[in-house]
Amino acid sequence: MTTNILEMRSITKTFPGVKALSDVTLEVARGEIHAICGENGAGKSTLMKVLSGVYPHGTYDGDIVFENETVQFRDIRDSEAKGIVIIHQELALSPYLSIAENIFLNNEVKGFAGLIDWNKTNSEAGKLLARVGLSEKPTTKIMDIGVGKQQLVEIAKALSKRVKLLILDEPTAALNDEDSDHLLDLIIHLKGQGITSIIISHKLNEIKKISDSVTIIRDGKTIETIAKADVSEDRIIKDMVGRDLEHRYPDHTPHIGEEILRVEDWTAHHPQDINRVVVDKVNLNVRAGEIVGIAGLMGAGRTEFAMSLFGRSYGTKITGKVFKNGKEIQTRNVAEAIANGLAYATEDRKEYGLNLIEDIKRNVSLASLEKLKRGGLVDDNEEFKVANEYRKSMNIKSPTVLAKTGKLSGGNQQKVVLSKWIYSDPDVLILDEPTRGIDVGAKYEIYTIINRLAAEGKGIIVISSELPELLGICDRVYALSEGRITGELPIAEATPEAVLKLMTMEKQR
Repeated sequence: MTTNILEMRSITKTFPGVKALSDVTLEVARGEIHAICGENGAGKSTLMKVLSGVYPHGTYDGDIVFENETVQFRDIRDSEAKGIVIIHQELALSPYLSIAENIFLNNEVKGFAGLIDWNKTNSEAGKLLARVGLSEKPTTKIMDIGVGKQQLVEIAKALSKRVKLLILDEPTAALNDEDSDHLLDLIIHLKGQGITSIIISHKLNEIKKISDSVTIIRDGKTIETIAKADVSEDRIIKDMVGRDLEHRYPDHTPHIGEEILRVEDWTAHHPQDINRVVVDKVNLNVRAGEIVGIAGLMGAGRTEFAMSLFGRSYGTKITGKVFKNGKEIQTRNVAEAIANGLAYATEDRKEYGLNLIEDIKRNVSLASLEKLKRGGLVDDNEEFKVANEYRKSMNIKSPTVLAKTGKLSGGNQQKVVLSKWIYSDPDVLILDEPTRGIDVGAKYEIYTIINRLAAEGKGIIVISSELPELLGICDRVYALSEGRITGELPIAEATPEAVLKLMTMEKQR
């Protein structure tokens, strides 16, 4: 008898125009935490959808052996009946229902005459919430709890189905450090209760922390499985991208010119609490060809500053001045900001950066439709041509620009966002968390694009929660704390300790 709870043998999955998986093999030992790593588009999520029945038996080649039995799942209910539960990166909770209703949705606790027993439903939900460390009442609506707690509700939902194998697809991608640590501790705790887990993650430090073994997938193929004792970031990266990354950041030779953007005394108040200052008299400048970083802890006001500057997309009682090439400009709305040469790639590409149900073509042209008008109408042929040029130059992995943007991997979605703003031909490009949720190979490509834009003379502002990233790609770094600029450092002086000291500097009370 094998000690493996799961074996996937020679799995091959083909979509029109692309082979997503080619002869993939995966073995997962009972009771372990098994990580799957790979670049965006490598086939990780596709493999898990095959396993969980999202892609039913007959739509792929190969065999799935679970608990020594060859299984053929027609849908996700079949896999859940066997104890395999998947939690997708996009949480599948209804915000308008209670926690208890979400936990037992499609799996209701029934009583007399087949009606739902609400007392037992809430009681059982309370027990499950306690298992995942949540103290919320079962009657609390999902919309009233944060994303971190919603992830825990998803796990409670999985526990209600007597899960044996729990699959987590990028479970900490949208979480802060505290919520991430709590979730990882819970996965380790569940391991102690005999639950096997498969975790897909780009965060290599998390993988090293909790995984017992790691399988690397590249271009739809299994590269190798590494035991915990042999796991290292360098080895994972080499397997993921197919080459050594001696330097995680491309070489950057600054070509810095005259000042292109200056912001003076920029202040913004909270949109609901108008007495609360969120951005407090920020002063900064960017020169042509310069990459300027903004570092700050969660809640420091980095995104609020960027959004308020770009067409006053955030905040109230906004004051301050903006100068471009020495002349004052207005950015009172998004159209005016774009017309004056500013562009802002938001940190939340799915909510604000892209129309996920539209194709690549339409997303690329979205901010620049005036450039494509012929006789008052958008020239569809020209729109297709422009989008296709960006698909090639930005290495967007899709056979056609008619593919839906929501079907792309995170890294490719980010390239579409950048394409949209580069096509608007800005003089100053603000990039808010440009590499969040994407793998090291795609990150390297994004850094290369940033370097190229700077070499063309554009001013670049990069906001990032990853301090090594800012130190690796920027020419100069500002630190933001409690809405104020607490200092700036040329990259030669920007040590992690020096920047962190500025990031944690508090206001004088």
